[in-house]
Amino acid sequence: MNKKFAVVFAALLLILASAGSLQAIPAFARKYSMTCKTCHAPFPRLKKFGLDFAANGYVLKDKPAPRAVVDTGDSLLNLLRELPLALRFDGFAAFNNSNTMRLDFASPAVIKLLSGGEIAKNLSYYLYFMMTEMGEVVGLEDAFLMLRNVLGTGLDLSVGQFQVSDPIFKRELRLMLEDYQIYNARPGLSRINLTYDRGIMLTYRLPSRTDLTLEILNGMGLTPAGDKANYDYDKFKCFLARVSQDLGDRMRVGGFGYLGWEKQYNVRNDIWMLGADAVIDSPPFTLSAQYVERRDNNPTFAYEFVPADVPSIVTRGAFAELIFLPQGDDSRWYAAGLFNWVSSDHPALKHLSLTAHAGYLLQRNVRFTLEGSYFIDSPFGQYPRVVAGLITGF
Repeated sequence: MNKKFAVVFAALLLILASAGSLQAIPAFARKYSMTCKTCHAPFPRLKKFGLDFAANGYVLKDKPAPRAVVDTGDSLLNLLRELPLALRFDGFAAFNNSNTMRLDFASPAVIKLLSGGEIAKNLSYYLYFMMTEMGEVVGLEDAFLMLRNVLGTGLDLSVGQFQVSDPIFKRELRLMLEDYQIYNARPGLSRINLTYDRGIMLTYRLPSRTDLTLEILNGMGLTPAGDKANYDYDKFKCFLARVSQDLGDRMRVGGFGYLGWEKQYNVRNDIWMLGADAVIDSPPFTLSAQYVERRDNNPTFAYEFVPADVPSIVTRGAFAELIFLPQGDDSRWYAAGLFNWVSSDHPALKHLSLTAHAGYLLQRNVRFTLEGSYFIDSPFGQYPRVVAGLITGF
């Protein structure tokens, strides 16, 4: 077995040109004539400046965009001179994915077309179209409008489809192929998790550096509209409330609560989730951690009325991610580690893994990566996986 892995490892180093990815949007770097490291370290991971830029509707507070709009002579028309576009291309070379003991060239795994920017004063948009994912056309995932400082209150409003977890940790901006597994967990036939959904998001920042978030969601994921042109198939809405507090410049702690209901086959499932998270940023290290507890009373929708003595389905999980940037924002190479754990009364959700990841910036927008994971517990058993990639944004 060790000899076979050594041979495959050597082969992976020779096939990196078949892999690529973009998880940022370099159209912003072109628009403002700035280097990618202004917002990313390394890309697509956002540092504080990049997070502030996104929260401000993809507009710099202290630097107007050059030639941003067309002068039409109409003060009520804010027409973008150029539509900002970028491409993302994901490809992977993986050995033993899903415990198959095979070498797999998964390229392209993802191709996205991304766009975003300000379309009127205090009104911005962001979207990307998934042209292909695993060989199939998917369509829109992130697609929302953001209205900033509503009625001068300091309240920001986003409406559309987005990741429920975005105010906590942004899945799309992680450095690794391995995901934050608890965010994907959906017991039984439930449609609800902490990834994509449609709804509205309200955010507000207090002078005490406290961030408040409220999301009102369909609780349907990105399910297409039904026969009656309704995106939400039932009468229920789901709610997420979050509080996050900065503790100095190097630490953040937060917590959230989620309350939801969903109905399928005339049967209802009641859901609640509680989560806690923290970030410690102490260069050259950044440590991020998340814990989530979830209860479903009937995620299989097996009966109309839930007997009082039937226990809830319990799902809980956590992840911890450590990133090492030896020279901070100027680091050409970096390393990262990820611990993933999910425990559930639904065995298909159980997951326990360790991942080691290393990368090197050939250029600011070209990143070589090598990643190894060991899955201690998963639906596919116990196994290792090795993935290599060349990640680029343009």
